[in-house]
Amino acid sequence: MSMSESDSASLVYNGFRNFRNVTRERLLYEMLRNTKSTDARLTWKVLILDKITLKIMSHSCKMPEITGEDVSLLENINKRRQPLPNMLAIYFVQPTEENVVLFLSDMAGKNPLYKKAFVFFSSPISRELINYIKRDSTVLPRIGGLREMNLEYFPIDSQAFITNTGKAMDELFVDESSSIKGDEYLTVMATRIATVFASLREFPFVRYRAAKSLELDTMITYRDLLPTKLAANIWNSLTKYKSNIANFPQKETCELLILDRSIDQIAPIIHEWTYDAMCHDLLKMEGNKYVHEVPSKTGGNPEKKDIILEDHDPIWLELRHAHIADASERLHDKMTKFATKNKAAQIRQGSRDGGDMSTRDLRNIVEALPQYNEQYDKLSLHVDIAAKVNKIIRESELKELGQLEQDLVFGDAGTKEVINFLRSKPDVTSDNKLRLLLIYAAIHGNKLENDKLKKLMELAKLPDEDMNAVYTMRKLDGSSDTKKSSMRPFTLKFNVNRRKSSFRKDRPGEEVTWQLSRFYPLVEELIEKLSQGELSKTDFSCMNDPTPTFHGTSPAVTAPLIQPQDAHSVRSRRTGTWARPRAASQSDDGYSSDSTLRHAVTDSMLRRTSSEFRKMGQRIFVFIIGGATRSELRACHKLTAKLNREIVLGSTSLDDPLQFIKRLKKLNEDDISIDDIEI
Repeated sequence: MSMSESDSASLVYNGFRNFRNVTRERLLYEMLRNTKSTDARLTWKVLILDKITLKIMSHSCKMPEITGEDVSLLENINKRRQPLPNMLAIYFVQPTEENVVLFLSDMAGKNPLYKKAFVFFSSPISRELINYIKRDSTVLPRIGGLREMNLEYFPIDSQAFITNTGKAMDELFVDESSSIKGDEYLTVMATRIATVFASLREFPFVRYRAAKSLELDTMITYRDLLPTKLAANIWNSLTKYKSNIANFPQKETCELLILDRSIDQIAPIIHEWTYDAMCHDLLKMEGNKYVHEVPSKTGGNPEKKDIILEDHDPIWLELRHAHIADASERLHDKMTKFATKNKAAQIRQGSRDGGDMSTRDLRNIVEALPQYNEQYDKLSLHVDIAAKVNKIIRESELKELGQLEQDLVFGDAGTKEVINFLRSKPDVTSDNKLRLLLIYAAIHGNKLENDKLKKLMELAKLPDEDMNAVYTMRKLDGSSDTKKSSMRPFTLKFNVNRRKSSFRKDRPGEEVTWQLSRFYPLVEELIEKLSQGELSKTDFSCMNDPTPTFHGTSPAVTAPLIQPQDAHSVRSRRTGTWARPRAASQSDDGYSSDSTLRHAVTDSMLRRTSSEFRKMGQRIFVFIIGGATRSELRACHKLTAKLNREIVLGSTSLDDPLQFIKRLKKLNEDDISIDDIEI
């Protein structure tokens, strides 16, 4: 029995598969399928997981896929389990002392719980624990395999993962000095991030946001050093992988950029107007779960169904990154086409009009009805969702608020406009007033030191708890009561001539079609500069110097394969309309759209052929400490198509605006325990 990383013979790592598919295939094929016994009677298997690995499996694989690999039962290692002495057991657990003790207890003695066990650890296990297992002579013959899977991250999208350490923000963004607890959080993050590269067989060129002070007498705080410390921890894990994992690259194969939430304080708060963002922001969804009410077949109260909005839903996949007005228009077009051209729908309509149905009509109904029901259910689900979102937008008067938010960010509005809005819109919800003032505070940090912001808070009639959240915004950019407001440890210097109060500039080469689409997250600009080799090495330091061939002459590596539009096509400010007519060709059933890419370039990877995938340039990974946003995820999908390089977004969590604000409010509360993070 050897303790080594599986060589993954069943997977072809040099062929391109997207990030989430690689994760899924490793779990299904490398782990579940490769656990077989020479005894033909032992076919069914039990999969035993801990709290963390259960989440990893649920984010990566569907239950039918797991059972398709002869897994008949999923069990929790921490719970009492029924003995199944004639079955194989697969343990996929973290390499903790507690899990090792529980495993040995299961398999020890005269009557072990299972016939034979295959053990897969989610991250590297210590030599001490390996020796502890080897010393148990009764268990050793019952172990069919012992391996490090090195897979301890949570894929939440085809191009995104989280480390499930969202509560770390409470600790990492508070202390001004070194923190033992903070270091523990960073170690967990680094271990989980490193397993991403172990899974993909990628060795990154590591860059990170450098800690800098604008004044010689201003000390660099622990918070300023977060990207630096995380980069160092990741690098330590990667150097071990180079020595310990078979077939792990010895030269750079991709790029990793480590940032923290101070890089862009606006993105987590501003209203994002895509279908995906609006659903999560306004409908209070739990993750990707939407509660759909359908009419009862018995005429009673509506039945509630939990719907998961993910990649398996083609309509969601098409519309999620479209502007909400565009998504609503396209759904209306789809439903109209469906109602007028679908065979079963036409026959049903004819029967309602009183016409007699022929035998042929009845046969056609039987033939078309299953497909009709499936397509109608999917369409009606999204029509219902879009209707609810648009109703909230109207009732909350969000369009005017959204315009003011974006004008503030681009320097076209200031204190006067905020005052006028608060006076003229007294019925705006407290949450939306708070978000407006958080944006104002992030842009006009110099006004935190006088009474202007306090007067705005009083005008908005917000409670003290909300006022504290506004002042807490300073903790994200390193400001404190002892520093001058102009002293910030990091400043983006993409345009030194931009207006003083502007946090964004209109981007050349991009045209705004829809209102409220002007905003973009700064990570989009950083990724483009990184891909083009233009990212400042002063602001973004290098953990490792690239090999001479890393930035060769291949256009897939050094420059976008799809060039920007001509410079004269610039982003207009308010030329777009909320809803505009458009020409589109749809299929006869009204279900499939025309080219999704004309409206949602972000999903282009799903349309590419395998040969095109192999032409993709080297991956870019971006990790944000302190939570990522849906606008940043959208930017990664968009840039994947534009740069012809898969952009993978990682973060401690993926937060909707209200979740992020809740974290802000907690920053002033009592410290949390390291037990709050699942290690």
